[in-house]
Amino acid sequence: MEFEKENLDAEAAKGPEVVSAPDVDDASIEEIRRAKEIQSRNPVLRYLKKGEEWLDAKMGIETQGVDRIPEEKKQPPSIWNIFLMWWSLNVHVGVVPLGLLGPEFGLSLKQSIAASVVGTMLGALCTAFTGTLGPKLGLRQIATSRYSFGFWGAKLCSVLNVVVGGGFAVVNYVVVGQILNAVSDYTMSITVGIVIIAVISYVLCVFGFKVIHTFEKYSWIGTFILLCVLIGQAAPHVDSSLPGLDGSSGTTFAANFLTILSINFSNASGWCSIAADYYCNFPADTPTWKVFTLTWWGIVLPTTFSVVIGCCLGNAAVSVAYPPYADAYGNHGLGGLIYEVYHPVGWSKFCLVMLTFSVLGNNIAINYSSGLSLQLLGHYFHAVPRLIWSLLFVIVIAVLAIAGQEHLSTIVSNFVSLLGYWTVSFTLVLLIEDQFFRKRSGYDLTVWDKPHALPWGCAAVLALLTGYLAGGVTGMAQTWYIGPIAAKFGGFGGDVGIYLSAAFTLIVYPVARIVEKKYTGR
Repeated sequence: MEFEKENLDAEAAKGPEVVSAPDVDDASIEEIRRAKEIQSRNPVLRYLKKGEEWLDAKMGIETQGVDRIPEEKKQPPSIWNIFLMWWSLNVHVGVVPLGLLGPEFGLSLKQSIAASVVGTMLGALCTAFTGTLGPKLGLRQIATSRYSFGFWGAKLCSVLNVVVGGGFAVVNYVVVGQILNAVSDYTMSITVGIVIIAVISYVLCVFGFKVIHTFEKYSWIGTFILLCVLIGQAAPHVDSSLPGLDGSSGTTFAANFLTILSINFSNASGWCSIAADYYCNFPADTPTWKVFTLTWWGIVLPTTFSVVIGCCLGNAAVSVAYPPYADAYGNHGLGGLIYEVYHPVGWSKFCLVMLTFSVLGNNIAINYSSGLSLQLLGHYFHAVPRLIWSLLFVIVIAVLAIAGQEHLSTIVSNFVSLLGYWTVSFTLVLLIEDQFFRKRSGYDLTVWDKPHALPWGCAAVLALLTGYLAGGVTGMAQTWYIGPIAAKFGGFGGDVGIYLSAAFTLIVYPVARIVEKKYTGR
């Protein structure tokens, strides 16, 4: 046991794992003091804080907020939670629509699966790396970005993270609304279903880290079984030998393939801005390779499972166009299609009700992390309890989902693919900072919330904006805009924005950061 601990300590001390942290409590104490001062001066904030403390005393909700967690105060769950939590985040009906897009873009079943799996595997690399910073620094994910984006630049990341989470949540809410609409034989409106899942998701997210980790560890199991039954009942109408529709070869095929790959990359990499939120309680000497490997497999396996099921359903309903499936999907969306696939009717309704709760694991994680991101916008935002920010987030997302309930496929294809343009740049900035600029110096954890001691962040913001505007915009292929480079691939364009964003970030950030360090010393 002693030998094992020595090995872990030695591994934790290599390269950028070296963390300089004298008096690690100082920064956290200072941040807590500032937030309390603001709360004490404002009667509304003072009342909200007392309400949060009362809920903590009565029900044990988390009041930690975004403060750094010192090593001696960490309360880590099992390391296997790193792997299992992603199953609840990705084995649910909200991921299935990603698979339906392949057939809608004219790809065959094999082509759809190939593009989806490759995109997921590449995107998961982003989340797997950023997650490794959580145990090492004891900080939430957006807070870790302050060591490259600076105190002010990280605010941009906070906003983008909330937008990313909001996009995923809108898809989940609409899918659940469609499912409950189908269960009621289309008598209950989709809007009512959206409101129901929004309320339940919020209530669960309020309890915080411990409850979320426990819930995520087990909640995927029932959904996994139901989705296995779903594909089993749909299998007789799936035809894997059917070729793609219009574009199975040439530039049109390349465009469609690249677009589906991009969407799945964006889905898997979209977690890169929240992964450390759930790892910051693990000890700093947790081997980096374990965190990386468990995260990567934890995302790839369940996401691939859900997306491939979507590909098969899309093949049956869109490519094969089996009449009952095609009619149900065309008239009532994904909820109607799933209702038609399960049979008999009684069993179908039972499965749909159970699948309604499958998105909870995903939703509560998004609500929780979005509340933390909003707290990181500044000291006044930090003074507002996390549960209030999460409530406001849920209300806004529910309104957006109600407004966009008739356009699920458009939301998925347009919004989700847009995420990858910023997530790849965000990941590469943190990666270069960690592996190159802090290889020897490490991180001074006493300055995580001190603007004057953190980097200016100009280099990181410049790299992010350059990657997005010069790379993402010119390479995007959306229904409302096709970039000049994307337009080279067929009539409807092929999304290559991710690759261009990555290239521009890799070129701009190292050069700009060297200049920034030379002139600022930070």
